[in-house]
Amino acid sequence: MVKNALPMDGQFPLVVVSHGMFGNADNQAWFAAAMARRGYVVAAINHPGTSTWSRDPDQRRQLWERPKDISRVIDYATTSPKLSDLVDPARVFVAGHSLGGFTVALLAGARYDASGLKRFCDKNPDELTCNILADWDIARTAEDIVQMEADLSDPRIKAFATFDLGGTQSFSKESLGQVRKPMLVFGAPLMDSGLKLDIESPALIQALPPKIALYIEPETLSHFDFLGQCKPGGFEILKREEPGDEIICRNGGAQRAAKHDLIIATVDGFFSRR
Repeated sequence: MVKNALPMDGQFPLVVVSHGMFGNADNQAWFAAAMARRGYVVAAINHPGTSTWSRDPDQRRQLWERPKDISRVIDYATTSPKLSDLVDPARVFVAGHSLGGFTVALLAGARYDASGLKRFCDKNPDELTCNILADWDIARTAEDIVQMEADLSDPRIKAFATFDLGGTQSFSKESLGQVRKPMLVFGAPLMDSGLKLDIESPALIQALPPKIALYIEPETLSHFDFLGQCKPGGFEILKREEPGDEIICRNGGAQRAAKHDLIIATVDGFFSRR
């Protein structure tokens, strides 16, 4: 990677990347760099309120701003004198991990359903997503419900990729059935994050129109394999200095690198056909 390198001549597809809960733009740097090498302009952003260094509760409550963050990046990339000559506005894509996958689904046309989520959470009070959204005061007021349940889709986006998303049960099934753009969905069967796979990525696929969606579930994939490779000794360092966080680096070296290769090739193949 070369800072301030001169871009190649021509117009290229744009990919905007949305990080997970309390993550940051660097979490998927491995993906961004690989996609750039394959001919994409890539923008990875930090979402105010839900990123590593920005955890303001009021910003976090305004979860509807996450997809709007992505749309603002697309606005800039397609109109700014610095970038617009490089970006092909007819080839705009988004990808997101975990809460970033939730963000991607909203951009594709999924609609938040506050009453539907309440019914689900009343029956499943220990479910991780229910507890997180309740702790963040999501859609607690009538005004916030209106904002969360609004159409947050962006018609400029040609295709979508979700990486082991969370929050599927907050979407109305009707809205998912009306999604019309192609969506690539990765599910992680090694459930080490607290998410329950069966109510997340597979449930999303079941609700989407079958002809637009592709589901990938490699048998050894974990939620944290969508983060970067860990340095040698990373597991032990985290275990010593941040007990509990060492799970992020379990099999985080060469095994993770091989999974990254699969993810990159699959996403590139999916987007390049659009």
